[in-house]
Amino acid sequence: MGICNQLHVSLFAGLTGRLFLGGMGGIFVASLVSGTVLYGRFMKRLPFGSVRRDRAARLTWLDLHNLLGMATLMWATVVGFTGLVNELQTPLFGLWRITDVRQTLKPYANLPVPSQDHLSSVQAAFDTAAKAAPGNEVTGLSFPGSSFGSPVHYVLWTRGSTPLRARLFTPVLVDARTGELTGAYPMPWYLRFLEISRPLHFGDYGGMPLRILWALLDVVVIGVLVSGLVLWAGKRKITTDGRLRALGYELDRADEMPALAGGGR
Repeated sequence: MGICNQLHVSLFAGLTGRLFLGGMGGIFVASLVSGTVLYGRFMKRLPFGSVRRDRAARLTWLDLHNLLGMATLMWATVVGFTGLVNELQTPLFGLWRITDVRQTLKPYANLPVPSQDHLSSVQAAFDTAAKAAPGNEVTGLSFPGSSFGSPVHYVLWTRGSTPLRARLFTPVLVDARTGELTGAYPMPWYLRFLEISRPLHFGDYGGMPLRILWALLDVVVIGVLVSGLVLWAGKRKITTDGRLRALGYELDRADEMPALAGGGR
């Protein structure tokens, strides 16, 4: 499962892979928008969901492609856009560290790390953090001097207690020398948006039933993509045949080999 996750998230290519997949997500969303515009233009004379089974096979494929695409449009847009947002996590967290985090910790940067004997109670720090972030649960603690913390603070990480808020983290600083609260620092809006988008993308905030629904919708969207490729390939073939005929060739229906009009092979 970990291998599949890495393949899905970064193609095993780190930040480059993430940005590439983010770009693909943007193209996917753009294709949904353009597909919606085309559907409204070419299907306005037909009832919604029409499938012309009595016509050529290509028209049946086209109608099924349009029907499934429109039926899953909203879901596909949400998943595609949130996937794009998720791929920006590395630069967004980096921006947070060099702006808000650095500004918050700057006054304490040159203070010495207190010795073990001068540290306040860890349990008291947990209790203080729980009071500072009501409705959240404390999930972790960093001691003074850690690479992502302060030399004189416990950094306690809290998160929401509901499935949709489970990825919304709020760091709390507690002075390790006195045990007093320094402050709780909610993530900026762009990181909150990022973290809320994760359960919407993976469908893991509603238990197994929602995951099964997400998987089924994935299969449907894959069908839309495959049918789109089939239609595109068929269009290229039709275009190629038309160009050959315009140049004076006729296509032998038996083996699809071109022959000069009026001439033998």
